[in-house]
Amino acid sequence: MSRRATAIGITRTSIIGTFTEIACGLALASLAAAVQAAPYVPKDDATVLERLPVRPGDPVARELRRLRAELARDPQNLGTALRLAERYYELAGAEGDPRYIGYAQAGLRPWWELRDPPLEARVMRAILKQSIHDFSAAMQDLDVAVREDPKNALAWSWRAAIHMVQADYAAARADCEALEPIESELGVVGCTAYLDGTTGKAAAAHRALSAALARSGDISPEMRLWVLTRLAEMSLRQGDVKQAEEHFRAALALNVRDQFLLAAYADFLLDQGRPAEVIALLRDWVRSDILLLRLALAEKALDAPAAKEHIEALRSRFDAAALRGDKLHQQEEARFNLYLLGQKEKALALARENWKLQREPRDARMLLEAALAMNDPAAGKDALEWLERSGHEDPGLRRTAEKLKALRR
Repeated sequence: MSRRATAIGITRTSIIGTFTEIACGLALASLAAAVQAAPYVPKDDATVLERLPVRPGDPVARELRRLRAELARDPQNLGTALRLAERYYELAGAEGDPRYIGYAQAGLRPWWELRDPPLEARVMRAILKQSIHDFSAAMQDLDVAVREDPKNALAWSWRAAIHMVQADYAAARADCEALEPIESELGVVGCTAYLDGTTGKAAAAHRALSAALARSGDISPEMRLWVLTRLAEMSLRQGDVKQAEEHFRAALALNVRDQFLLAAYADFLLDQGRPAEVIALLRDWVRSDILLLRLALAEKALDAPAAKEHIEALRSRFDAAALRGDKLHQQEEARFNLYLLGQKEKALALARENWKLQREPRDARMLLEAALAMNDPAAGKDALEWLERSGHEDPGLRRTAEKLKALRR
């Protein structure tokens, strides 16, 4: 996939394929918290990174072998390093395996610590840094990138994505506006609709994005998937469950491996009280922490025998992350503690810590639900203020907020 194609496409928040610049930033960054654990960075170029479980002749495996061999012969070849990093980054989103982030970083080692790397290396470095929640360093690189090349749509889209994660909506809107003269209509509308759909204008955002999709003609399956998943979210924020499911099913019918879509649809099914469908959807995705969590939630709801094994697997993964000092998936760990272990106090502490870095709707939901479980409205104060300030419309989130506020009376 070319770097221009990456700019126009991607998750997850990931999350993969050939799309528009804005889809890349918004989809992958929106799932970065959940998807990424601390990446393994190989110590030298001779390290065997991964024996991929793929079919003989699989084009992805073939391309990875070729790129690794090329980079081993010439470690200073920036073009090869960037292509390899992009492919690994896509795989991190597609497969839910955070090791790929470390592999991508290893390929960029010659440029990783440079104060003034080439522009494309700087942008790729920013993408990888934001995936491990080094948002400050990522934004520093992106600020330099857009000053150096104001027409770099990939850099602008990732700025918008990070600003959305941090709930800096004015800055995100400025980033979307910067895309207008340099991005496709669907890319620009996608950026603005993602913002508007989060900040109290879900109906208008849904109409605008639907219309842009209808006018877009022949686009890649990955870009169509990103749009359909966003439309599903906007439908839910309007309380239209039927329309949301139609969008989700249309996205699934594209047969694109995308764990962002799978996680979003699994959450939808769980909220609708349909855990058996979650098990059917995710039974083969146990390598992904975020999907294993949803699988375990569904199994527990049905008292399925596999629930115990999967809960213990998750416990081991979270414990290992804690030993590494890894705080990258605290929102998911909070959900695990609250709903699978019944450890309310720990869940609330994790949700509050997570809120310091990430302030997206799902982060607010976790903080509000943990505060409600502890009967502690003060603990949910930040999320309640975000809900009012943003104008976010999700009915479920609003109901939880009202229950929490009622405890004050």
